[in-house]
Amino acid sequence: MSHRRLTVRVAAADVAQAEALLELAGAASLSLGDAGDDPILEPGPTETPLWPGVEIRALFPMSTDIDAVHALLERSCPSAHAFATGSLDDDEWRAAARRGIPARVFGTRLWLAPADDANVPAGLVGVRLHMGLAFGTGEHPTTALCLEWLDAALEPGATVLDYGCGSGVLAIAALALGARRAWAIDNDEQALIATRDNARLNGCEARIAVGMPESLPERVDVVLANILAGPLVSLAPELARVVVPRGTIVLSGILSRQAATVAAAYEPWFEEISTRERDGWTRIGARRRSG
Repeated sequence: MSHRRLTVRVAAADVAQAEALLELAGAASLSLGDAGDDPILEPGPTETPLWPGVEIRALFPMSTDIDAVHALLERSCPSAHAFATGSLDDDEWRAAARRGIPARVFGTRLWLAPADDANVPAGLVGVRLHMGLAFGTGEHPTTALCLEWLDAALEPGATVLDYGCGSGVLAIAALALGARRAWAIDNDEQALIATRDNARLNGCEARIAVGMPESLPERVDVVLANILAGPLVSLAPELARVVVPRGTIVLSGILSRQAATVAAAYEPWFEEISTRERDGWTRIGARRRSG
């Protein structure tokens, strides 16, 4: 058996939050169904479910602590209930991973598309991904907010750290948009495999270093961390150390009600703190103090 499966039922209004929490917790694939009738058709990635109750089926690597994911949902998504666990073999997993994600634009320049779609519209910068291999397809606000920041604010020639890289989408997008070098860090081996595959797909493997958290670079111009609020708070001293004076940190994966707590954890090292909110999620950006 290659993957663990977690099934949970939530109210329709909480689907977006539950999906994002599951993916931030390491879900490799998600699918939706009617909690009552289990119809054949299900909504597309950008559509809102019509059913009053929704069943979400999430796949995780076998090493995932499913009890911790269960506890996370209970804390952060009040309507979550009827949890069930199981496992999935390799053939079933590959079928789930092939679930289509449409190409789309982020900001004004960045075009994100599935691996088999090489048609980049004129005037845009293309990034292709093996969709579904790891978190980070741009479908959730947490990733989209980071991609939009890269499109609007990344300085050409910058060095970038993508902490909690998932699919490697942020590091690879940064390189496509003009970064000189990137580091992609994650504690999940599946994420590292997905990132290396996606780097090869985009021809940038020579400019990206992929590894576990002990492989952090000495200093970079930009740190992007799209993970959960709790780890962001505990990692504040370590991530602050990596950012050069006057460099930038971009934090995401933060529920809006958690934003003040996360920002306060970074205030000893950062100034010019700003936020951007979407669908109940917040991105925090800040400038490293000179001292």
